[in-house]
Amino acid sequence: MTALPMPETQAPWPARDALRITGVRPIVTAPEGVPLVVVRVDTSDPGLYGLGCATFTQRFHAVAAAVEQHVGPMLVGRHPADIEDITRMVHYSSYWRGGPVLNSALSGVDQALWDIAGKRAGMPVYELLGGRVRAAADTYLHAGGATVEETLDHARALLEAGYRHVRLQSGAPGIGHYGSPGSRGGYPGSPYPDGWDVQRYLRDVPALFERARSELGPEPGLMHDVHSRLTPKQAIVLARALEPYRLFFLEDPIAPEHYDRLPEVCAAAPMPIAAGEQIGSVADAARLVRDGGVDLLRLHVSAVGGLTPARKLVALCELQGVGTAWHAPADVSPIGAAANVALDVTSAAFQIQEGHVYGDAVHEVFPGTISPRNAYLYPNQAPGWGIDLDETLAAKYPPRTHLHERWAAGVRRPDGGIEAP
Repeated sequence: MTALPMPETQAPWPARDALRITGVRPIVTAPEGVPLVVVRVDTSDPGLYGLGCATFTQRFHAVAAAVEQHVGPMLVGRHPADIEDITRMVHYSSYWRGGPVLNSALSGVDQALWDIAGKRAGMPVYELLGGRVRAAADTYLHAGGATVEETLDHARALLEAGYRHVRLQSGAPGIGHYGSPGSRGGYPGSPYPDGWDVQRYLRDVPALFERARSELGPEPGLMHDVHSRLTPKQAIVLARALEPYRLFFLEDPIAPEHYDRLPEVCAAAPMPIAAGEQIGSVADAARLVRDGGVDLLRLHVSAVGGLTPARKLVALCELQGVGTAWHAPADVSPIGAAANVALDVTSAAFQIQEGHVYGDAVHEVFPGTISPRNAYLYPNQAPGWGIDLDETLAAKYPPRTHLHERWAAGVRRPDGGIEAP
């Protein structure tokens, strides 16, 4: 697809030098099977370019088209230092604002411009944000299995590897719980034998954490992801049932469509509530923080537009006494993960960082990818993000469409009713 031509755009003030943006394009690759979207912004200075994460893995075609056909052409001719103005311009340009497609496209551009700024200054991005308030970001990984025993074995392996925090998810009949396998045909005789049963879930999760605390001891930080499948009242019931096991946080207890009820869940829960990865706008995230709906804000930074808006939400979190725990599993590119770490090490609001150990193929495609060291994530010291992209290798891992859609269509209760994935 060829981007539509657009007249060169200029800011209403003179730039102090002749540097200009000359091209903007998306790159989609899937070295671990999960589609990742990266935006490359080129400049008139040969060899000076920036990379940003625009990953909305479930709709990567739409994001790539938005970058190529709509957002990219607006930037050609602009000075790459005008990050704040470009961010606002792109945000307002579609008239109907927000949403993960436009914001992911904007995020790719925004993070690429910060990458360029760091390279121009000869500094890592975190120094441009005011420098560190901590050396590194403590991180956690996911422990899961078809049974409680498999989940706890996985958790023990992570703790032995040096991790101090783990998220626990265990399987169940039918499709299973989010983040863990199930057993097909678990509800024979029902309209949908592969279903997911909420009442069984409400019984199983406290039993999992009773075993976990008994076998793993009092020290590890333990988390659990509900993945938005409960009503507000059910979420409160689950939170109170988990009180004896001292969770580090309970994640996404209710669906984002019901976030107006999240303050009552947060107030009733005896452990911190972490939420927000499905939020698609800065305004919605700000309301969640302002209105007492969250103890730890868990944004997918790409979904709200990148580093620039995330920095403003971080400041709000600091003022409101809310922590951050950014979303970052396999469907965040290494560049997006580096942006998370830059926010982590420069903000007093930071609490914990979701982690992912990227495989060898990712490190080959993205030289400079950050890896945990003793369960800490340290920012790169090279200028910008310190991460590059080998496009020749990236092309060897083309993305597949409808991976998530096929799975989501099968997440149903035993009576056949569709459930939040």
